[in-house]
Amino acid sequence: MGLTIDRASWQNRQFVCSCCGTQAERTWASVRDGEPVAAVYYASCYHHDGVHEAWIDAILGSWATETFDDHVTFGCRVGPVADSPTPAATLVNGGAVAADSPIYGHKLSRDEGLAHPRLAEFWQVVDTVLEHDEVVRQHMYGTAQSS
Repeated sequence: MGLTIDRASWQNRQFVCSCCGTQAERTWASVRDGEPVAAVYYASCYHHDGVHEAWIDAILGSWATETFDDHVTFGCRVGPVADSPTPAATLVNGGAVAADSPIYGHKLSRDEGLAHPRLAEFWQVVDTVLEHDEVVRQHMYGTAQSS
């Protein structure tokens, strides 16, 4: 079974970007792999200098307990890149703008993330968000979810 966004946990809000003063939108939800929660993500959609980009943080770890000892947070930016007609995802520091909280566990730097054994899981979460979070998909690609 593939990853799915837990629609019951999905939320969003609009806010003003602190760096440029433009409207932005953030969504967040649990991602499930079958029944258990595999991750929690936060996706922030911005219009920096007229460029559509999304910054996605995903927290991977155990969610069945109130301890966060095994949590790690990855981050990426999705947006235009040189020599590509479509947006691409690039790894960045995880949870860079998130307030410190035990839920994030270890916020991985880009270098730590590139070497982390769970990197492939993170990219699966990002793919799931880009395909199935309607706000992020519309922001990045201007299209509704494919059937």
